[in-house]
Amino acid sequence: MIVDFLYAALGLVILLLAGDSLVKGAVNLALRLGIPALIVSLTVVAFGTSAPELLISVQAILEGVPGLALGNVVGSNTANILLVLGVPALLTGLATKDCDSRHNYVMMLAGTVLFMALATSGQFGWWQGLILLAGLAFMLIHAGRAAMKHRREVVAAAAAKGKEIDENQLEDDEELEGADPDLPKWKIALYLILGLIGLPLGADLLVESSTNIALSIGVSETVIGLTLVAVGTSLPELATTVMAAYRRQADVALGNVIGSNMFNLLGIIGVAALVGKIPVDPEMLRFDIWVMLAASILIAPFVFRGWHMGRVWGAAFCVLYALYVFVVLGA
Repeated sequence: MIVDFLYAALGLVILLLAGDSLVKGAVNLALRLGIPALIVSLTVVAFGTSAPELLISVQAILEGVPGLALGNVVGSNTANILLVLGVPALLTGLATKDCDSRHNYVMMLAGTVLFMALATSGQFGWWQGLILLAGLAFMLIHAGRAAMKHRREVVAAAAAKGKEIDENQLEDDEELEGADPDLPKWKIALYLILGLIGLPLGADLLVESSTNIALSIGVSETVIGLTLVAVGTSLPELATTVMAAYRRQADVALGNVIGSNMFNLLGIIGVAALVGKIPVDPEMLRFDIWVMLAASILIAPFVFRGWHMGRVWGAAFCVLYALYVFVVLGA
């Protein structure tokens, strides 16, 4: 079993590096093709950063362990809130008073409720997948329109004060993960190739080793997905939020978690359900998806009321996550 854990760790490392490589290559290719940075950030970056979870889910379905796919998504969403927000809050605290994440948070809750409603059918098939993807498309279009409206308001406000701001200049100044205008074409191609090769390789290693671990310790693939795989695939989000907390960018930390959770539920399961049917474990219906919803609701006061997420709250979140993992593994 030690070998399986080593293979799982290797698969996870390959997945994370390949996902990062794919994002860099895809972002710079899209910008070279003249696609606006706003559209790239809403689509290429968002899907690219979720690529490891997507490949794991698809690979799990192809290898006949769909419970691993569903467990990974539900477990990741719970870990994103309790662990990914809890750890940076415990280390430095998160000042959410000036964060404006209310709209996206409501969209995330709506996506969570939609996911839970479809889960009650007992499985995610092609029609459930299409509904989830339609929900994601609606949210992306809505987010794009809101961003464009905000940009026009900034330009109008500047014009009212006698200042000239070009919308194209705002586009150029927008920070975009992985963007490098000086990146050579051969490097873009290399990043894309490494990403496209590494993602399926890492997913295959992680899924196969996780399945072996589940058999060795006598638990289901769903449980391994909810715990081991979920924590592993949440590591990039954890790294991002910790750095954001140290830089006093609570809005980045919250936005990262909210966006990731929306994509996990709507995008990853939506696409995976088109590949094959994903049965919903009855225990997940009774417990895990409700824990995911409760964790999502738990951050409402920080989003709407601007409560300070200090070290006490961070410790409470981490303890709650540890208790959840303990219950899941003991079930």
